[in-house]
Amino acid sequence: MQLIKAIVRPNKVDEVKEALEKVGVTGMTVTEVRGHGQQKGHTAIYRGKEYAVSLLPKMQIETVVADSDVDTIIRALVGAARTGEIGDGRVYVTPVMQSYKIRTGERES
Repeated sequence: MQLIKAIVRPNKVDEVKEALEKVGVTGMTVTEVRGHGQQKGHTAIYRGKEYAVSLLPKMQIETVVADSDVDTIIRALVGAARTGEIGDGRVYVTPVMQSYKIRTGERES
């Protein structure tokens, strides 16, 4: 099993969710996060005063998938999230050694 964690633009979440569902992803966790990468934020004006916004709103999507499905899922995710601009996001893949169902205590590996 692999944990796929993607940080994407907030306006791309619905497209990514639909793309993942089309390739068979049945469950995911979506979290609002803040951060920056290459773009380092931007300046904004509020009530006539300029200030720096260094942590931009992003969305984090996490799902655990079978090893054999990782490449297909990443292609679908990246295809749905990409705009071609700086700040499109990042995808991380991490091995999952075990998981447990809380309701039953059943172990999956």
